[in-house]
Amino acid sequence: MNYETVLLDISDNLAVLTLNRPDKMNAMTAQMRAEIAHAMKQAATDARAVVLTGAGAAFCSGQDLGDASSTGKIDLERTLRDEYEPMLETIYNCPVPTIAAVNGPAAGAGCNMALCADVVIATESAYFLQAFARIGLLPDAGGTWFTPRQMGFAKAMGAALFADKISARQADEWGMIWEAVPDTEFDAHWRKRATYLANGPTAGFSAIKKAIRGTYEKTLDEQLTIEAHLQGECGRSRDFAEGVVAFMEKRPPKFEGR
Repeated sequence: MNYETVLLDISDNLAVLTLNRPDKMNAMTAQMRAEIAHAMKQAATDARAVVLTGAGAAFCSGQDLGDASSTGKIDLERTLRDEYEPMLETIYNCPVPTIAAVNGPAAGAGCNMALCADVVIATESAYFLQAFARIGLLPDAGGTWFTPRQMGFAKAMGAALFADKISARQADEWGMIWEAVPDTEFDAHWRKRATYLANGPTAGFSAIKKAIRGTYEKTLDEQLTIEAHLQGECGRSRDFAEGVVAFMEKRPPKFEGR
């Protein structure tokens, strides 16, 4: 499929999905949301790791308020349910590891789309912004779900009410993201991380995602049961056998993936 608002490159088990409206700071339109959802599904089928990043100076500035579908007549509830939710679900439920490589500002829904990924790596000059209160709204696109879990109740509440910019370094220190990287090292660094995931034990990574994603809804006993079940599946995999042999032979493992 040819996309107009995103770019999708798949090679060597790695898919890189780039938001491609740099003149608009990659602000999202209805078309972009649909294309992200479709591209994510394609990437999840054809690759073993997916990176979501932005073209130009920004990651994503959120909703394009100038979009024809975003006029004063917009039905915000319908837009969130019919357009944002399907897009976010393809990222959050992706069966292979996902990285948001935040190359610049991530604001509004763009911030929360980044937090939807398994791992967020940001360049130090980037920032995160829950801008919604500035126009009389609450954080959406999963913002009220992701931020308390990733940065704690107090920080999440302050970020939502005051709509202050959160630097990448602050986000790193607060546990909101995985890491902030110097600008000069950013591209090479996220590609190294992504390559590791794309060539790693895909089934094992999937099990990690399942276990950690569901931990907040379970008791310790329930989580221990899930761990045992998933570990049993991993222990029967070819990747586990290869990992053990490679360890004994003191060589890098060669995982087959799916």
